[in-house]
Amino acid sequence: MLRQLYIKNYTIIDKLDIRFFPGFSVITGETGAGKSIILGAIGLLLGQRADSKDLKAGCDKCQIEAHFDVSRYDMEPFFRENDIDYDAADCILRRELTASGKSRAFINDTPVSLSLMKELGEQLVDVHSQHQNLLLNKHDFQLSVIDIIASHPAALLDYRAAYADYQQTQRRLKELEQTIERNRQNADFLQFQYNELEQARLADGEQEELEQRQDTMSHSEDIKSALYEADHAFSADGTGINQQLKTAANSISSISSVLPAAGELAERMNSCLIELKDISMEVSTQLEGIDFDPAELDNINTRLDRIYELEKKFRCTTVAELLTIQQQLKQQLADIENGDESLSELRAQCDRQAARCHELAAVLTQQRAKAAKQIEGQMLERLVVLGMPKVRFQVLLEKCELSPSGQDKVSFLFSANTSSPLQPIAQVASGGEIARVMLALKVMISGAVKLPTIIFDEIDTGVSGKIAESMAQMMQEMGQGGRQVISITHLPQIAALGANHYKVYKEEVADGTTSRMQQLDEPGRIREIAQMLSGSDVTDAAISNAKELLKVKK
Repeated sequence: MLRQLYIKNYTIIDKLDIRFFPGFSVITGETGAGKSIILGAIGLLLGQRADSKDLKAGCDKCQIEAHFDVSRYDMEPFFRENDIDYDAADCILRRELTASGKSRAFINDTPVSLSLMKELGEQLVDVHSQHQNLLLNKHDFQLSVIDIIASHPAALLDYRAAYADYQQTQRRLKELEQTIERNRQNADFLQFQYNELEQARLADGEQEELEQRQDTMSHSEDIKSALYEADHAFSADGTGINQQLKTAANSISSISSVLPAAGELAERMNSCLIELKDISMEVSTQLEGIDFDPAELDNINTRLDRIYELEKKFRCTTVAELLTIQQQLKQQLADIENGDESLSELRAQCDRQAARCHELAAVLTQQRAKAAKQIEGQMLERLVVLGMPKVRFQVLLEKCELSPSGQDKVSFLFSANTSSPLQPIAQVASGGEIARVMLALKVMISGAVKLPTIIFDEIDTGVSGKIAESMAQMMQEMGQGGRQVISITHLPQIAALGANHYKVYKEEVADGTTSRMQQLDEPGRIREIAQMLSGSDVTDAAISNAKELLKVKK
């Protein structure tokens, strides 16, 4: 329930701070006084897009804040799931808009996205304006009314889950069909590519090994010359490093008895000699292994040329990538070969899921048919009270293809009298008739949906007198049971039945015109209703009539 609304620097409102109460309340005021501006501010709290032009002229920032009591509506899970502080007695929605165009949204002082504010706002307030009457043109809206009255959320969830699975399988089937068809058209080419790679008998890592061998063989003369020189330096007769180091070690060792340090030097020389002999043997082994073979080099070059050719052809740089492509081609060919089997499996799965959807849709249809009868009865009852004694109203359920909402197409058929045939309501009902139908629907829906606050924006268009009074009584009925109904109206018959009465008016101030809103006391209500009855010149008769109208609610 909306408890308080605070608006600052929004269009022509400099500051508004007003409290609201449960039950049925009315808002009146002359055309252009600012009622639509207040609704626009509430719309921003419900997630509508903001415009910097909405700021009051000359101001840098505007703020709109509403306080709600949600203690009767079990909304704690929403706050917990979105990590927002929960205060059932004082839930605060706030929007801030700056002249630069920046907009910020808050729930209980926690910054939130506009979509999250909209999600919560739709659970708190339902604003019914005249454009909502256009919903009667839409089959989706008519179906949603049926589902609300049928009260079968579990059945709807089951169906929607099954339908989502069915759609996903259909997409997979279509993709597989397209892939198989595409592959079949290229089957010969794919087979040629695969054969080419398979016949190459590629091995992971062989390119690097061949390139190393190629490099070695291409420089074999240089390598052999260097190794020969090193080997000669180590082992040449009389002048080799090993022989000379051995001679030096023996000479030093011979004087160790007279020069103590000579013994340690001889040991170090002998250690070096062991390492040098090992190196000398390795150099000799490497020298013996270097044997240039032109035929082998040709084979290596030929193999590498083939690898490079394949890499260029398949647009890659390594043998590992070629092997991956080869495996992919193999899988594509296998898919072509096994395609019919895979298609058959997916088609069978589609058939099973479609059957399941039809089964669940039939449950929805059965429940909707019961709800349709209930709606027809309630609508006739309420529309007769609203001044349409000869009205006929029928909910037509027609079978259609499977869709996200089931297998039902809904049409509301209407006739205001017995002589005219039933036709879709949007085609034959007048503006006043549609307003009454929408009110009757809202009354019915409000009994099935826990919606804290309902605001009617001039739903009384095209009606007057006794019918207006009946509409007001219906809105009173909606306001029972802890709900809150607020009606913006131009009709005194409706204004007189409100438990609380607010007036919106313009006032000239130092910096221009501003819009004000105040709650009227009893004398103020009498004068306002009298003015609605007689115009700007309030007569004694109008005052008397206003008092009589106000007695109706006592």
